[in-house]
Amino acid sequence: MTVARPPRTRAPVHTAAASPRGASQPHQEGPPDLRLVPPALAAWAAAALALDAPTHMVALACTVASLVAAALLIGARRRDPASGGRRRGAPRPRRCPGVPSPVPLPDVRQALDPTPSQPRGAQPRQRERKAPPRTAGRSPGAAPNAVPGTHGRPGTGGSHTVPRRQATSPSRTGAWRGRRTAGAVAAVLLCGAAAGAVAGLHGADVRRGPVPALAREYAEATAEVTITGDPRLTRPRVRGAALAPASVVLEAEAHRVTGPDGTTTTTRAPLLATVHPRTGKERTAWLGLLPSTRLRVHGRLAPPLRDGDRVAAVVRVNGGGPPRVTGRPSTVQRLAGRLRAGLRTASDGLSPDARALLPALVVGDTSRVPPELDEAFRATDMLHLMAVSGSNLTLVLALLTGPPQLAGRAERRGLAGALGIRLRTTALLGGGLTLAFVIVCRPDPSVLRAAACGLITLLALGTGRRRSLLPALGAAVLALVLYDPWLARSYGFLLSALATGALLTIAPGWSAALRRRGVPPRLAEALAVAAAAQAVCAPVVVAMAARVSLVAIPCNLIAEVAVAPATVLGFAALAVAAVAPPVAAWIAWPAGWPAGWIAQVARTGAALPGAEADWPDGWTGALLLAVVTLAMVLVGRRLLQHRLLCAVCALLVLLAVVRPAPLTRIITGWPPPGWRMVACDVGQGDALVLAAGPGTAVVVDTGPEPRAVDRCLRSLGVVRIPLLVLTHFHADHVAGLTGALRGRAVGAIETTGLEEPPGQAEFVRRRARSAHVPVVAAVPGERRRFGPLSWEVLWPAPPPAPAGAEGPNDASVTLLVRTAGLTLLLLGDLEPPAQQALRTAHPTLPQVDVLKVAHHGSAYQDPQLLRRLRPRLALISCGADNPYGHPSPRTIASLRAQGAAVLRTDTDGPIAVIRDPGLRAVLGGHDGP
Repeated sequence: MTVARPPRTRAPVHTAAASPRGASQPHQEGPPDLRLVPPALAAWAAAALALDAPTHMVALACTVASLVAAALLIGARRRDPASGGRRRGAPRPRRCPGVPSPVPLPDVRQALDPTPSQPRGAQPRQRERKAPPRTAGRSPGAAPNAVPGTHGRPGTGGSHTVPRRQATSPSRTGAWRGRRTAGAVAAVLLCGAAAGAVAGLHGADVRRGPVPALAREYAEATAEVTITGDPRLTRPRVRGAALAPASVVLEAEAHRVTGPDGTTTTTRAPLLATVHPRTGKERTAWLGLLPSTRLRVHGRLAPPLRDGDRVAAVVRVNGGGPPRVTGRPSTVQRLAGRLRAGLRTASDGLSPDARALLPALVVGDTSRVPPELDEAFRATDMLHLMAVSGSNLTLVLALLTGPPQLAGRAERRGLAGALGIRLRTTALLGGGLTLAFVIVCRPDPSVLRAAACGLITLLALGTGRRRSLLPALGAAVLALVLYDPWLARSYGFLLSALATGALLTIAPGWSAALRRRGVPPRLAEALAVAAAAQAVCAPVVVAMAARVSLVAIPCNLIAEVAVAPATVLGFAALAVAAVAPPVAAWIAWPAGWPAGWIAQVARTGAALPGAEADWPDGWTGALLLAVVTLAMVLVGRRLLQHRLLCAVCALLVLLAVVRPAPLTRIITGWPPPGWRMVACDVGQGDALVLAAGPGTAVVVDTGPEPRAVDRCLRSLGVVRIPLLVLTHFHADHVAGLTGALRGRAVGAIETTGLEEPPGQAEFVRRRARSAHVPVVAAVPGERRRFGPLSWEVLWPAPPPAPAGAEGPNDASVTLLVRTAGLTLLLLGDLEPPAQQALRTAHPTLPQVDVLKVAHHGSAYQDPQLLRRLRPRLALISCGADNPYGHPSPRTIASLRAQGAAVLRTDTDGPIAVIRDPGLRAVLGGHDGP
C-alpha cells in the first residue's frame, strides 16, 4: 500500500519566479525551524542540574524520563497510520459505495517533518496537476476536474483530482498531529535523560578518587599531570597596603598522585594548579608550557572555591624554580604553539595596543592585553572580540568556500570554486580547516560552538541538503553538551549560544523593520545585529558584573568595520610566520591599523562619563533587565513610527552617556558648586582631589583601583592635573595611577623619597614613563601655589628617619593646604611615632578646618596631635567591610570629643568640602553636617 504524503504548498518566492523550478537563490522569511531547540534546551538544563546532583537522584530521573519517552513512542506506534487513529486489531469500518478511499496518514519520517524543505533551486517532488479545461455539461455536484457523469466516484478518473487537503479527514489529521507531538515530547525527554546521565558520570568522576579526599584534608601531595589548557597570568590584586604578586594558573589532569604517606594511586582527576614564580625567567618558563605537556608538581591540595566546580582540587605548587617536565607536548600542539608564537613575534613592532590586541583578535591570545585595555573592552561590552567565535571561523572558511550564500551553487567562489573542487571534497577540506582552527585557537566554549555549527553546515554542503543555521545551532548545542556537560555551566558558552541565536532569529526581523522605515540595508543589518546580540546577552553580563553598558551598541558598530581586515591580515601573518617571519611582520604591519582602531574605540567609549550604569547583580538583576529590555522593544516598535520621538530618545541617551557637567550638577547636585576638596570613594584606599580652577585639580593619591579614581575625576570634570602627589608607594595609594592618568594632562608626579616597596615604586615610574610624566621627590618645607590653591610639604623629615619610624607609612608626604580661607591637613598614613615627630618639628602647627585622618582611621593615632589640630571636620577614607576594622571606634570617639564632625567614605560615599559661606560638606549629592 502506498503511503501518501501530506500536501506541500510552494513558497511565494518560488511561485512568483519565472522558472517552473522556482527561484534559483530564494530569500525566504518564514517561521524559524525550532524543532531541535527543545531537545537542545532540555539537554542543557539536565546537564547543568545533574553535574553536582546525587548520583542516585540522577539515575532515577533519567530512568523515569526514558520510561515516559518509551511509553509515548509505543503509544504512537500502536496507531495504524492507514486507519485514521484506529487501534491495531479493531474492526475496519465499512465503506459506503461511491465514497472515495481515505488518504492514509504519512509515515513516521513525514510526521516528524511535515513540510520538509527542498534544496534551493530544486524542483518540488510533487506538483499539482493542471486542471483540464472546463467542459460544458458538467453536473453541478461534480468535482471541478472530474469527467462528466462520474461525480467523483472511485475508479472513474475523477477521484484523483480531489485535492489531498480536502480528502484528509479531521480525525486522521488529529491522529497525525498527536503522533508528531508524542515524538517531539519523547525526543525532549530522551535528550534530557542522555545529557543528565553523561553529566552525572562527569560529576561523579570529579568527586571520587584520592584527589578530593586529599584536598579536604589540605594535604601535600606529588602529582603527575598533563596540561589541558594554556597557562595564564592572573591580574595583580590589592590586598591592604600590598599588591599581591601575579601568579601563573594552569588547568591540568592528574594521572598519578602520591599522598603524604607515600601511597601512589592511579587516577584521572582535573586539577587547577597555581604557581608563584620568584623571577621573570621562571614566569616565562611556566607561561611557555603548551597543552599536552606532562609535569610533576608538588604542593598543597585544597578544595575548589565553589561546590560543583569542574576541578577536583586546587594545588598550590610549593617553592620556586622552573617546571619539572616529564613529557613533551604532542606534535600538533607544538605546531600550534609555533604558529601562535610566530604571530606574537610578527606583531612586536606595532603600537602597544595593536601589539596586544592583534593576537587576541586572531587566535584569542590575551597574554599581552594590559589590565586597563581589558577593562575598557569590558566597559564597552566588546570583550567578545577577544574571544574567538563564529565570525573568525566564517572568515577562514570563506577563503575556501567563498561567500556562504554561494557555497553550494555552481557560481561559488573561493579557492574551491577557482580550482574546481567538488562539493564533498570542499566539505572535507573545510572540516580539516575547522579542526586546525580549534587546535590553534584552543577549545574554548565559543570556539567549540562555532566549530560545531561550522561542521554541521559543511556536512549539509557535502550531502547536498539544505543549510539551515538554526537547526545547526541546536544540533551543535546538543552535541557539545553531550560531549562536555560542563559547558552547560559556562558563561562563555551561554553568551555565545545566545548571541548566535539572536542573530538567526531576532536580527532578521529587526533589520527588515528598519529597512521598511528607510534605513539603508547595510546599516539596518549592522544595527539589528548589534542590538539583538546586546539585548539577549546583557542580562547574562549583569548577572556576572552588576553593570549595564550604555555605549555597547555604538562602540561595537564603530569597531565592526575594522574587525574583518584585522582578522584576515592577522590570519595571513599567522600562516606565514612559521616559514617566513620577516614577511609575516610586513603583513602584520597593516593589520596593526585596524587593531589599533578597535582599541581606541574601546578606550574612548569607556572614558565617557556615562559608559556604564550600575545594576542589581545576580539572576534577579538579570531577570529585571530582561523585563526592561522587553518593554523597551515593545515601546520601540511604536517609537519607530514617530521620527521626532526617536530623535528625542536618542538625545536623552546621548546626554546620559556624555553627562555634561552643568546638566549633571542640576540633576544630581554633584559635584556641588564651589567645591574645594573631594574625598573620592575608592574602597580601602585614599584618593583626594583639590580644586585648582575650572577642570583643574591637584590629586593626592589614586587609591587601589584605576576605574574608581577615574570615575571620581570624571564626575568632577577634571581634565588637567598640574601635580599628582603620591604620599607613599603602598598599593592602596598608588595602584589606581593608571586611572588618574587616563585621558588627562598631568604636569608632574611627586612622591616620597623612600621607594618601598620596590616593586610598586617601579610600577609608578613605569607608568609615568609610558605617559611621559616626570617624577620628582617631595622636599620638606616646599611651598607651591596654583590658582586659588597653595600648599606646604610638612613631611617626610630629612634623613635620618625619626626613632620608631615604621617604613613606608611613616614616610608619607604630609601637606598643609590652604584654599578659599580653609585650612586642610592631609596626613597620609602616618603612624603615631611619625605623628609625634611631626608635632615636634612644627610646634606652631595651627588648628585646621579639615583633617584627613591618618591611615584610614586606624586605632593608632597620636592624641596630642588631635588635640592640637582640633579639626572641625574629620574625613576618613576606607572601604566597606574591610578586614582591618577601619575606622576604629576609638579614633572616631576621640575625634568627636574634640568637636569634629566625622565623615567616612565607606558609609557616606564621596565627600565634597565647600565654603558657603562657612564650612559645609556634601555627601555624594546630599548635604552633610
